[in-house]
Amino acid sequence: MLAFQAPSVYQASKCYFTYGKMGHVDPKQPPSKSKPWTTLLGQDFVHRLDLIVPEEAYEAVHAAVVQNREAPQFKRVVISLRDVLSGDFFTEYIKKGNIMMVSEGRIGIDNVYCLKDGVLTMFLDKETYERAGLVGKPHGVKGKRGLKPRWVVEFALKGDSMFPGKKGFERLVYASKNALSAPVTWLFCNVAGTVPTPDPLLQHSPANHTATPDILQSVEAAIPLLQPAAEYIESGARDDLESFSTELYEWLSLVRLESPRINPRDDIDPFLCRYHAPDPVTPGKLCKISWQGYLEFLATVPNAPSCGHQTRWENISCGR
Repeated sequence: MLAFQAPSVYQASKCYFTYGKMGHVDPKQPPSKSKPWTTLLGQDFVHRLDLIVPEEAYEAVHAAVVQNREAPQFKRVVISLRDVLSGDFFTEYIKKGNIMMVSEGRIGIDNVYCLKDGVLTMFLDKETYERAGLVGKPHGVKGKRGLKPRWVVEFALKGDSMFPGKKGFERLVYASKNALSAPVTWLFCNVAGTVPTPDPLLQHSPANHTATPDILQSVEAAIPLLQPAAEYIESGARDDLESFSTELYEWLSLVRLESPRINPRDDIDPFLCRYHAPDPVTPGKLCKISWQGYLEFLATVPNAPSCGHQTRWENISCGR
């Protein structure tokens, strides 16, 4: 499992590699505190999800995550921050329910609002931050020249102090009426799955979307060893483990991209491309199931069965 830290001007990006055996996953109580689940859940909002399995495991996986489950659904709605923080929407969806929302824009350039696990995070430019009158902290890489200062403000909306009449909540409501009053386009995902009656979202005329899985079968591939050599683990050979993990990550990325370079019969001129899968390789066939949209990882593939040591999936966080 590879995880990436936030970039810094003082050090290069790092990859963290974890090797081990994964036990049974209970779809009713998916794990959240052990690896690799902490890394997967730490990816925040997911835009694309790819599940790569050997062909012999495809039928079992397809039945578990496609046939026996509804395709992930999300909504696109135009709504102001004030509407999110008031009325039945705030009570039913935020206080009682579990939803994810993210507004339009690019973090670091535009004003963006995110809502996940009851925590409202606002990425604001300096002018908007000062007009809002809220307490936040600087956001972005320190020492990065050429960019205007930006700020991030967070509110735990499920907290006991987040009720009408409370000082902190009223300051947030005041800011939503004045500095943050413009309606914006949001993506909305109901993680809990239960819809209140009547649904307070319907008055805002949301557009419904379904992330229909895209299936690619019988991909011929030169499959490398998907577990490190025993001597690497026993001796703790750091350099060898780093080389193994980066080569495996590169190969998985080419599988995701459907690159012809993974085909065992690929004969491209080495002047154009010198890539080859890490030796030793075994010719085989792979299948890839992909979802694209506004996704919640554990709600999409919570019970993919164990299909042998060659089964892998990769979670890609969305750009906002």
